[in-house]
Amino acid sequence: MILLLLLALSALLLGADSQDRAALWRGNDRAGRCQYTFTVPSPTETSCPQTGGPELEGLKARLSLLEVLVARLSGGDTGAPVRGAGSRGQSELQEALSQAVGERNLLQGEKQRLEQEVQGMQRRMEDMRRETERLRNRPCPPQTPIVPPSSPLQGAGPVRPAQGSSPMSHLMSRTNRQGDSSSLRDSAWQLGSPSFQELKAEVTEVPAPDGSVDFTGCGDLVSVGEPVTHKKADNIEGKYGVWMQDPEGVSPYGSNMIWRIDTVGSDVRRLFGYDDMDQFTKGFPSKVLLLPEQVESTGATLYRGSLYYQRRRSRTLMRYDLGSESTAARRDLPHAGFHGQFPYSWGGYTDIDLSVDEQGLWAIYSTNKAKGAIVISQLDPHSLQVKKSWETQIRKNSVANSFIICGKLYTVASYTAPNTIINYMYDTETSQGKSVSIPFKNKHHYNSMIDYNLAQRKLVAWDNFHMVSYDIRLGRPQPN
Repeated sequence: MILLLLLALSALLLGADSQDRAALWRGNDRAGRCQYTFTVPSPTETSCPQTGGPELEGLKARLSLLEVLVARLSGGDTGAPVRGAGSRGQSELQEALSQAVGERNLLQGEKQRLEQEVQGMQRRMEDMRRETERLRNRPCPPQTPIVPPSSPLQGAGPVRPAQGSSPMSHLMSRTNRQGDSSSLRDSAWQLGSPSFQELKAEVTEVPAPDGSVDFTGCGDLVSVGEPVTHKKADNIEGKYGVWMQDPEGVSPYGSNMIWRIDTVGSDVRRLFGYDDMDQFTKGFPSKVLLLPEQVESTGATLYRGSLYYQRRRSRTLMRYDLGSESTAARRDLPHAGFHGQFPYSWGGYTDIDLSVDEQGLWAIYSTNKAKGAIVISQLDPHSLQVKKSWETQIRKNSVANSFIICGKLYTVASYTAPNTIINYMYDTETSQGKSVSIPFKNKHHYNSMIDYNLAQRKLVAWDNFHMVSYDIRLGRPQPN
C-alpha cells in the first residue's frame, strides 16, 4: 500500500501537465482483495494495440469459470469438450431433421397414392352410375302375357302355342312339357323390375338343355356348377400343379387312382398316386414315382395307363408308362412354342396343354405360323404323332385356360376373377368357333390348371394351392 502511495506522489511531482490526466481507481482482484490501480495517459500513443484492464480481465476470468462449470456439467473438464458436445448435439439435430423430412416425404407419397385410388374409385362409381342410368332408361320390348295351361299333367297330346303367341310362350310351354313348371309358378319374376329382366336376359346367353337332366352323351357344355375344394397343398411347391384320373386305367393301377404333380420348383419330377378320393383328400399317397425327365408346367394328363407331359424347356412330349415305370415314347410337337412363347394369360410356361376327352388325346398350343392363335391337334396316344390339327381364331395368351369336352375346345376368360365366364367354344367337328357366356368361378382367385376329368365327367382345377372340382351339364344335341 505504501509503495502505491509513493508511486502516486512521484507521478504528481513529474509534471504539472500530467496531473490533470492521471487517474487512481480501486477494485477487488480474483481473490476478493482490494487493489488500487494508478493510470496515466501516454503522451505519444493515442491508442493501444490491445485494450483491456482489470475489469476486462475479471470478466474474462468469470467467463473462463463459467466455461469450466458448463464443461463439468456436460461431462468434460475443459472448454474443448463443450464444443464437441455442441457438435454432437448439432449432428443429432441434423439427423432427426433428415429423418423427419424422410417420413414427411413418405407420408406425402402415401397421400398421393391414396388420392389416386380414391379418384379411381370415384371414376368407377361414376361409370357404374352411368351404366345404371343407361339400363334404367333403356326401353324394354313388349312381352305377351304368359298364361299357363290349366292342367299340365292331364291330356295325352302336346301343348301347342296359340296363334300369335311369342317365342317365349313357346319356350315356357316346352319347359312345362318336360315337367319343370317352376318358372310358370314364379310370379315374382313376371312382376319384377323390367330393367332387371332385361339385364338377366343379357347375361344368361346359354340355351337350356333339351332333354333329361341325367343326359350322359356328348353335347355342348351348358353350365358349370359351384367349385368343391378337395385338398389344399402343404407347401409352396403346391401353389401350382395338376391333378388327374385315368379314364381307362390299366393294371396295376385302376381308374379310381388319383395322381398329382406339384409344379413349383427347379426339379419337378415327382408323381404322387392315391388309391381313391378319400386317400387323396387325407393326403396319404400309396405310390410316389420319380419321372425320368422334368415336367414343364401344368399341362400333363393320364390316358390308358400312361402319363403324358411336356419335357421342361422343350417342345418334346413324353409318354411315361406307369406299369413299367419307364419312358414308352417321346416326340417333338411340330413348330409348337415352348417355355413362355405362347402361354396362357397367367403365365407359368403353359405353352403346351394336354387333354383327354371322349375322342382321345389332344394337345392345345400355338405356333409362329398361327401368330399366337390356339392350335388344336389330336394325337396318337401310342406314338404321339399328330393325326389332325385345327387353327382357331382366339389368341392363347388372351385366355386364362382351356379344356376339351366331346371334341370341343372351351376357353376361360380370367384366372383371378371370382366370377368369370367360359367365353369361347371351337367345335373340331365343324371347324367353327363362336363366343359363349357360361358362368365360371375361381373360388381361390388364382386358377393355374383347368381340365376335363373324363373318369368323373367333371372339370378339375388347381386354384391357388387348392384342388377343386366342378360338376358340369351337357345339352342333348339338337337334330339337324
